[in-house]
Amino acid sequence: MCEPTPCYLPVIYARNIRDRTITMKYNPDKHHRRSIRLKGYDYSQPGFYFITICTWQRECLFGEIKNAQMHLNRLGEVIQYNWHLLAQKFSNIRLDTFIIMPNHIHGILHISQQLKIDLPEIIRSFKTTSARRINQLRATQGIPVWQRNYYEHIIRNHETLTKIRQYITDNPQSWERDQLHPSNPSKW
Repeated sequence: MCEPTPCYLPVIYARNIRDRTITMKYNPDKHHRRSIRLKGYDYSQPGFYFITICTWQRECLFGEIKNAQMHLNRLGEVIQYNWHLLAQKFSNIRLDTFIIMPNHIHGILHISQQLKIDLPEIIRSFKTTSARRINQLRATQGIPVWQRNYYEHIIRNHETLTKIRQYITDNPQSWERDQLHPSNPSKW
């Protein structure tokens, strides 16, 4: 565990990842988080949203693809349970097409009425509850399960919705060519 840094010293980022500490000096020119959300868009308003969430370091945690079909393991079942729980937790959410892949998920969320919270809060809730349960099962408290951000796309018309639904459904068949496959160079 890192000791608090006195205020007169440069800030150091440290993270213990499976017994290996990585330290680097904070550089404001390099280390800043930019939002990938659409500026000015109200993510609590009704609409369809395509979501992709990846595991930490693209680790295959949720099962495997056999004969172009996803076979969930226990951790994959946790993801499935927590995804379906979203519709119970948030009454104005409808779940659309969804797939769990070995190291990521794709899903479409339909916000049917204006929400008091926004899409990032919904995703944060999903990631937190699923990661907590996965870490309990793995006995790895505090180890990241998910990448820190996620991809979302606002679906603006029925044609796009149909194409994205098909993409999600076909994802297991294209796993070997998928940019998120661990053997393929990542664009993420």
